[in-house]
Amino acid sequence: MGGEGADMGEPGEGGEEGGETLKVAMGAPFQQNGCLPGKESEHSSCSTPLVAESNVEVRSGVFSFPDLEDHPEVEEMLSSSASGGKLTPRLSKRRLVVLAIFSLYSLVNAFQWIQYSILTSIFTQYYSVSSSQIDWLSMAYMVAYIPLIFPATWLLDIRGLRLTALLGSGLNCLGAWIKCTSVQQNLYPVTLLAQIICSIAQVFILGLPSRIASVWFGPKEVSTACAVAVLGNQLGTAIGFLLPPVLVPNTSDDLDLMGHNIRNMFYGTAAVSTFLFILVALVFKEKPKYPPSQSQAVLLDVSTEDYSYKQSIVNLFKNVPFVLLLISYGIMTGAFYSVSTLLNQMIVFHYEGEEVNAGRIGLTLVVAGMVGSIICGLWLDHTKTYKQTTLIVYILSFVGMVVFTFTLDCGHLIVVFVTGGVLGFFMTGYLPLGFEYAVEITYPESEGTSSGLLNASAQIFGILFTLIQGKLTTDYNPRAGNIFLFVWMFIGIILTALIKSDLRRHSVNSGINVDIKSLSVDSPTEDGLNKTASKSQSDTKI
Repeated sequence: MGGEGADMGEPGEGGEEGGETLKVAMGAPFQQNGCLPGKESEHSSCSTPLVAESNVEVRSGVFSFPDLEDHPEVEEMLSSSASGGKLTPRLSKRRLVVLAIFSLYSLVNAFQWIQYSILTSIFTQYYSVSSSQIDWLSMAYMVAYIPLIFPATWLLDIRGLRLTALLGSGLNCLGAWIKCTSVQQNLYPVTLLAQIICSIAQVFILGLPSRIASVWFGPKEVSTACAVAVLGNQLGTAIGFLLPPVLVPNTSDDLDLMGHNIRNMFYGTAAVSTFLFILVALVFKEKPKYPPSQSQAVLLDVSTEDYSYKQSIVNLFKNVPFVLLLISYGIMTGAFYSVSTLLNQMIVFHYEGEEVNAGRIGLTLVVAGMVGSIICGLWLDHTKTYKQTTLIVYILSFVGMVVFTFTLDCGHLIVVFVTGGVLGFFMTGYLPLGFEYAVEITYPESEGTSSGLLNASAQIFGILFTLIQGKLTTDYNPRAGNIFLFVWMFIGIILTALIKSDLRRHSVNSGINVDIKSLSVDSPTEDGLNKTASKSQSDTKI
């Protein structure tokens, strides 16, 4: 992902670890230095040292320093002389490591979500339970998320990114090891307990992609970073579709062999989870030393005493565009959860004994979606056309769902592979779009809170859709359940079209001097934002 040196006056990706030369341009007019516009600074300088551009009378030119930390007198001069100076954000090399580690343990959590439902027919035989009880192993992820989302997002906002990451990866590891003890035919309750623990871990994972992207990545790569973070979860689902049918074949005539295969799968998952938990503990950091973007820089002086989690929630629900996105995102993602959970049953209904191909179709669906996610992320970073892109992808997901529904029983698995891939490209590719669009229209509210609410909506719709679609599939056929889903997706298209695009974060990163404090309280419409921005620009000229 590219840096932003050209826009930010930074030569390349100046990391906190290196000894790279930092160039500071002198002579430009100064603006606010990390303090909220319209708010008096309560401190003489920001708590985090920042590179600034000053209007101090000096000879025009560019001065180079090996590292500001090696020249404290220079850093002090820049910080004190630019009380309100124009921030020069820097990119940290560690951001790529943080993103990679998060994506990997998110991958394992998603793998543990889908590993039961893709082997529904096998686990029903092994534990002697109904298919609905196996469905609940998947829906546990959705059920646990709803009551825990508010304490989880509160913890993220108050205690920070590192502690949240440790909880997510640690609980994921614990659940994986408990599964290893559940491989006996009479221990279904134990495997259910383990899955509940993994579902609690998910609460500390799903809301982090947009937070990591905003805190660690610059404006030209933030959407791509969010897409990559979401990609880890999608890749876990893809591997969950592919590996379990291979590792645990249907040996209904030999339950001991079946149990042996299940045990091997569980132990492998536990080993990987443990390794990733250790990596998180050793490597994961709260945030970079320097802000990666202007939108992050202006938030640096916000005191925790001034922050109210309750008020942040109120602000979000007063934001009409966000509420519309909340519902439409829930519909789309809930439909994806339902299709993923019931895919095995849909395929086996029409193609008996094709459990392995059902997994491969699920893999095709998710891998195509991963490609869609990256393409959408790159497109957003390049164009910033959030509403247009979201609406188009939503419409194409609806079309894909209709085509998938009416070709499912055509008798040719190759057709199902193709239609499933098209459906996944758009439906799964939509997920990071919703996160990034929410951050844009709710800035400066916490990215973790907005993402958490989106995920809570997705879980609610996912539970309802899975229960209803599962009932329709069992009582009638898969087509009835799929028709139910794409009717709701059509409603989601209408709601998405009604969203007013209000790109607050982009405005700040573009240099528009927006009153962030008033935005978070008044939640203005797009017209209001434009008026505020115009007024601020006029004041600056005066």
